[in-house]
Amino acid sequence: MTRLGAFLRRYRLDEVPQVINVLRGELAIVGPRPEWVSTAERYREVIPFYDQRTLVRPGITGWAQVNLGATSDEAGAMQKLSYDFYYLKHMSPMLDMEILARSIRTILRGDVTPRSRRRS
Repeated sequence: MTRLGAFLRRYRLDEVPQVINVLRGELAIVGPRPEWVSTAERYREVIPFYDQRTLVRPGITGWAQVNLGATSDEAGAMQKLSYDFYYLKHMSPMLDMEILARSIRTILRGDVTPRSRRRS
């Protein structure tokens, strides 16, 4: 990755173009993060109720992201799904504001890993 790419990724500036998707109504600011189609198809086959996370519009940031960050395996997908289900069950403007505040804090700090996943 180039230095510019690393800078953009560290401060989440590579996510800015997704604002266009929000303006089009294709994406929410807060909601379960969308998965690549191939990834979602694989998880649908091996993770029960995986499709339930699509009951709401996907978002730029979500409860799973502020608690776990990025994951790339089935175990991580199961953890994300549990956070997505928590979000679906407890959706509220207050929870959305907490998610936004934690996301903004992560961006401003340039954190790669959410505080809940850091090792002491």
